[in-house]
Amino acid sequence: MYLISDILYLLVYYVVRYRREVTRTNLQRSFPEKSERERRGIERRYYRHMCDLLVEGLFNMFATPPQIRRRYRIVNREVIDRYYERGQSVILLSQHYNNWEYMVVSLNFQLLHHGVGVGKPLQDKGIGSWIARRRIRYGTEVVDQTNVREVLDYYDRHHVPTAYMMLADQSPSNTRKSYWATFLHQETPFLYGPEYFARRYNYPVVYYEVRKVRRGRYEIVMSEFCPHPQETQQYDIVKKYVRQLEALLQRQPEYWLWSHRRWKRQRPADMPIDN
Repeated sequence: MYLISDILYLLVYYVVRYRREVTRTNLQRSFPEKSERERRGIERRYYRHMCDLLVEGLFNMFATPPQIRRRYRIVNREVIDRYYERGQSVILLSQHYNNWEYMVVSLNFQLLHHGVGVGKPLQDKGIGSWIARRRIRYGTEVVDQTNVREVLDYYDRHHVPTAYMMLADQSPSNTRKSYWATFLHQETPFLYGPEYFARRYNYPVVYYEVRKVRRGRYEIVMSEFCPHPQETQQYDIVKKYVRQLEALLQRQPEYWLWSHRRWKRQRPADMPIDN
């Protein structure tokens, strides 16, 4: 599988040069303190990892639960299990870092909670529909972020302990319903939804980090992030998330999505920013 990834890397990086200018600009603006040589090293490692994600993504569409568990292991599930034992739903907070698709497919058999993945629908309706069917084949429920309130209301009303997987590093479509922060030296909007729903339903927030142990093997480390959301001040949760993500990218930047146009939106002049 990874021989294909190695060949794909040569094509994508050196021949097609897929979004290299976007990636290069993002890295330059995010890490001005690093040398050009250091940034180019991050860039090449990122493209190698991205090609690994592509072949892993295809494998994931057909993998069995035992195959996924061997590659994607939660090391401390007791952090979230204690909420299930109390009958509590949780917000499961993370980002598009390392491999996140394994979690989407396996959420419902990795956890005791009913698993719901929240995200944006893919633009290509044909391929998107096929991928959506493959993602839910083991019971994970995938919902559009515009419909998540109805799902939350339903499971809350019927007292079903549910884990809502939310990757909060997507670029928000509505810049006025976002939290703006200086992130990696740039004005950056963040989704406010995870904090909003955590505070509205008083669902504990559990953060998980996906760590790459070696090629094709990942470990998920969970941590208590915010046990009592309604006792916090507005923006406390999203602010903590932003700083945690920034620290993660300072440590190992190559596993994030640098080829995406993360900074394509402009902050409205009357919107405050948290420095």
